[in-house]
Amino acid sequence: MRIGDLSAATGASARSLRYYEEQGLLVSARSGGGQRHYPETAVERVSLIQSLLSAGLNSAAIQDVLPCISNEAIRTPWLAERLTSELDRVTRQIDDLNRTREILAGLVEEYRVD
Repeated sequence: MRIGDLSAATGASARSLRYYEEQGLLVSARSGGGQRHYPETAVERVSLIQSLLSAGLNSAAIQDVLPCISNEAIRTPWLAERLTSELDRVTRQIDDLNRTREILAGLVEEYRVD
């Protein structure tokens, strides 16, 4: 499957697919002309990468957990611990944003001119 086909199948841009490959998250073979060719399983892998990105993981964290997610045979309790640490990080960010929102709401009330 060529990059355009994978892009169409997943909704990911060709630029994103090249980035995933640069980060070691996706693998392609090259044709004699240098074109990327992906296996059919790349559709599922890109979907998984997109889900992990949507969950707030960066590419380095995805690179850490992707082998364990993709291969149940090597899955250990470490995976749940690693994902829990990411969940804790996101929760802290939400808490920080809520505090910021409260401060801003207070400023709006304080400086509101009726």
